[in-house]
Amino acid sequence: MNFAKKLNLAFLPTPMQNVEYGGRKFLIKRDDLTEFTMSGNKIRKLEYLLYEAKKKKAEYVFTCGAEQSNHSRATAIAAVKIGIKPRLFLWGQNRIHPEGNLFLDKLAGAEFEFLNVNQYKSVAALMEKRKEQFDKKGKKAIVIPEGGSNPVGVLGYVNFVDELLRHNQLGKAKGILTAAGSGGTAAGMLIGSALRKLDLKIFAVTVFYGKRQLEEKIFKILDDFQRRFKTKINVNLNNLEIIEGYSMEGYKNIAKEKLEVILDFYRNSGILLDPAYTGKAFFAFKDLFLKEKNPNVIFLHSGGAFGVFAKAKQFLKVLS
Repeated sequence: MNFAKKLNLAFLPTPMQNVEYGGRKFLIKRDDLTEFTMSGNKIRKLEYLLYEAKKKKAEYVFTCGAEQSNHSRATAIAAVKIGIKPRLFLWGQNRIHPEGNLFLDKLAGAEFEFLNVNQYKSVAALMEKRKEQFDKKGKKAIVIPEGGSNPVGVLGYVNFVDELLRHNQLGKAKGILTAAGSGGTAAGMLIGSALRKLDLKIFAVTVFYGKRQLEEKIFKILDDFQRRFKTKINVNLNNLEIIEGYSMEGYKNIAKEKLEVILDFYRNSGILLDPAYTGKAFFAFKDLFLKEKNPNVIFLHSGGAFGVFAKAKQFLKVLS
């Protein structure tokens, strides 16, 4: 079902691969291969969000995240690609020698506002305030929320479900596991599954918010989606399982044992996971599902490889 038009920025469909690790075979959906510099799950959302920005003749796009935000990096690069100036509101510090995603943000020519953790709690209000200021100056600006997770953005993962069906693998899978930050990817898959009357379990591994906060965010997206598109969707909330406890070290940090799993998986599969999202989600996947003889849950690789470079010292320490 098409609710809105979009740009074509990603290389779709992404592959579904059979992978063997630790003596277990499982399916991995390679959304890390959606593009190169714009890679990952965020570009699916941005195809819809930036179509609207273009339609509204926006000169600026504002969005937010941590200084190593995959979403902010993808937004910055996608925005300049279509002739819109990005302004990023980042939780972190400006750096003389930026690494990873922040380095790519700067290469793209993004403008920045760096915030401390308390300021970032009010980032949505701050972006709206800046939008009003820019609009008064005659500079048309639009705001994309954290992670691109609003009713328009989640369309990327509503339609993602069609890709899953075309792989003809869902008969073997009871569910799909994803890292969850702002909740848009999980919410989109829940809506897409409901629209296609597909009984698919969504396992969402929290990497930033607590279980209750993430649940509230997902439920709000579901409600806002129905209001935005004036449609009634019978989402089976029993198909959402939020998994917490795999990012206890904090969003910006990663424990040694998780780094070791990322390295081991990379050396055995050639597939690189990131330290903020997919590495933690895969640690949960390994802990919860790869102990089974025949794992029947798909692992969604949602990208984020550039974040590895910002953690190079930690990876090298594990190697030494």
